[in-house]
Amino acid sequence: MKRSRFNEEQIIGILKEQEAGGSAADVCRRHGISSATSYKWKARYGGLEVSEARRLRALEQENVRLETLLADATLDNAVLKELPSKKMITPTARQRAVAHARALFGLSERRACLIVGVSSFGMARAALTIHRSGCGCVNWRPSVAGSASGGWASNWPARAW
Repeated sequence: MKRSRFNEEQIIGILKEQEAGGSAADVCRRHGISSATSYKWKARYGGLEVSEARRLRALEQENVRLETLLADATLDNAVLKELPSKKMITPTARQRAVAHARALFGLSERRACLIVGVSSFGMARAALTIHRSGCGCVNWRPSVAGSASGGWASNWPARAW
């Protein structure tokens, strides 16, 4: 939003000057504002003192902050209601819950992980483990193409069974 050239003190001073008997057109011309702006200011700040105007601005800022918090809490509550009610113990279940929350509500991965209660680092690690359908090993590296391991090598020994 565009900032005004005038702060609350100046606006209230202009309105008091107008109330003191100056014509609206002269006051507007002298300060370089339109009559529409003058009427808008009169509707918003008419009859206020400077301290009351400052308090009004502080209350408006706090109201915006509280509305944002309420919207976030409502979204979190809606996401939690959509998730299955059973405990998510396995990494696969957690990953599916995060994916479901992201798909249904359009959340970022970080936000979905925060709501579900999983660290985003753990999600990335679980995704690697699941994607590479391995033994749960973390240290994967590409191997020589055409090898028996399907293109991926691990630091764990080969399975004996």
